[in-house]
Amino acid sequence: MTTILVSGAAGIVGYGILRSLRMSKRPLKLIGTSIYTDSVAPGFCDVFEAVPRTDAPDYIDRLTAILRKHHVDVAFPGIDADMYTWADRVAEMEATGTRLVLNSRELISSCSDKWAFYQRQREVMASYAIPSYLEMDFDFLKANCGLPFLLKPRRGFGSKGIVVVETAEQLEGIAPATKATLMAQPIVGRDDGEFTVSAFCDGQGGFSASMALRRKLSRDGFTEKAEVADQAEFAEAVRDLCRAFSPIGPTNFQFRKTDAGLKLLEINPRISSSTSIRAAFGYNEALMAIDMAIGQRLPVQPDIKRGRAVRYTEDFIFYDHGVHL
Repeated sequence: MTTILVSGAAGIVGYGILRSLRMSKRPLKLIGTSIYTDSVAPGFCDVFEAVPRTDAPDYIDRLTAILRKHHVDVAFPGIDADMYTWADRVAEMEATGTRLVLNSRELISSCSDKWAFYQRQREVMASYAIPSYLEMDFDFLKANCGLPFLLKPRRGFGSKGIVVVETAEQLEGIAPATKATLMAQPIVGRDDGEFTVSAFCDGQGGFSASMALRRKLSRDGFTEKAEVADQAEFAEAVRDLCRAFSPIGPTNFQFRKTDAGLKLLEINPRISSSTSIRAAFGYNEALMAIDMAIGQRLPVQPDIKRGRAVRYTEDFIFYDHGVHL
C-alpha cells in the first residue's frame, strides 16, 4: 500500500487533495496534518497528525519525524506556507525516503511575488500579461487603468485581499504601510469570462494533460461554482507559458478572456482549490502526481465528463465512539 501525506488538511486545498485520492479507489493510506486539531481534516484521512505552525522552529523536525514514522511515500503541501518552506528544505525532507510534490523552485519563488512575476512575464511572455503598477497616485492609475481599477496584494494566490477602487477617497483611505504591499491593475474582461486551467507539466516546457473550468469565485477567493470548459481553447496559451516558465507537475493557470485575447491573472505553482471538482469530472491530478513521483510516469489526457459543480456548506459529524457521517 502506498502512503500519502497531505499537509494543511484542514483547508480547502488539503482536504480537496485527500478527497480526490479517496475517489480513486486505489489502496492508499492517507495521512493528514494540520495545526487545527478540531477541524474536519480527520474525516478525510486514515491518520491525523497535529503539527506546529510552518514558521515554528521545530516544524521541519516534527514533520520529518512523521514522514519516517509512517514511511510516507509521497507528500503534498496543502498550504502556500508549506510549499515555500518545503521548496527550501527538499533535500532534508526527501532524506526520509519521501518524494515531495513540488513545482520548480524557480517558479515557486517567482510566483511568490506578483510584481516580480509580472516583471519576469514581461521579459519572456508579455502577450498574456496584464499591465501592473506600483505607483499609488490616483490620477496616474485612473489614466493608466481606467475606473474602477484593482489593488492586489503582491503576495498570496487567489482573489483574497483584492480591492476595487473607484474614487480617490478610497485610495487615500488605505494606510501607507498597506499600499506598500499592493500593486494596481486594470480590470480586464468580465466576471463570467474567468477560467481556471490545470495542466500537468513535464518540466521541459510542455504538458501532457489539462482541464479547464469556467469559474465563479466566493468571497474568500476560492472557486464557488464551476462549469467544465473546452481545454482546447487554452492549449496554445498554456503551451506558450510552459515554454516560458518550465513548470513541473500540477500547475494552475488563471485566465480571463478579453477582446484582446486571453490574459493571465496568475500562475499557481501547485494543486489549486478546485482539485476535488476536477477529480469528480475525471481529472485526478493528485493521483497523476503520485504516479509521477513514484513511477516517473507522465499522465495521458483523460476523458473529461461535462457538467457543472456548486460548492455549499455541509456538516461532518464525529461521534464520540468514532463513527462519523
